[in-house]
Amino acid sequence: MGRTMGKYEKRKPVKPQRKLSKRQEFVRNLDSVYIIALILTLYMLFFRVVVVIGPSMYDTLIQGDRLVLLSSFLYTDPQQGDIIVASKESFDNGECFVKRVIAVEGQTVDIDFDAGIVYVDGCALEEDYIHTPTTRPEGVQFPLTVEDGHIFVMGDNRDSSLDSRSPQIGLVDKREIVGKAIFILSPGNNGGKETPRYDRIGWIG
Repeated sequence: MGRTMGKYEKRKPVKPQRKLSKRQEFVRNLDSVYIIALILTLYMLFFRVVVVIGPSMYDTLIQGDRLVLLSSFLYTDPQQGDIIVASKESFDNGECFVKRVIAVEGQTVDIDFDAGIVYVDGCALEEDYIHTPTTRPEGVQFPLTVEDGHIFVMGDNRDSSLDSRSPQIGLVDKREIVGKAIFILSPGNNGGKETPRYDRIGWIG
């Protein structure tokens, strides 16, 4: 039979919890503040959140999309096809813009504006991501070889994108890159023109 507690059997006394002094409470709270500050610092170093403004990346990205960026602190080697956010002091007072990397340093870009075809190192790009074809020249002369330490970028909505085709932006210095877009955190509504599509939330391929 299992052991049962008799009527007069004494229970073990429960030790009262020791109350922390004000100094101990302060130290414990300070530790929590340090941990939160460390997490926020790491987040700001490695990641950023930005909002898409304008139609230049439609409909890969939609106006109002909130994007998580891999910060330039970690993102140091842009690759063709990456979607990046950059800022040029010489353009729009340093406001951020989002574009796709079309070519990196040493590669040569050429564009057939009649056919709307973009060539990199003589090979036509398969651009299934574009919303409108590349039929609008903006002033830069082609073919163009990308300088060391720079990238050539364009928006996916070519008819509504000011990008490296224009002398206003031109080649983007890699030091001007804010980060790489890696995740759609919340969907935009294209300035109220569309219903947000929550199925778009997720990693940017």
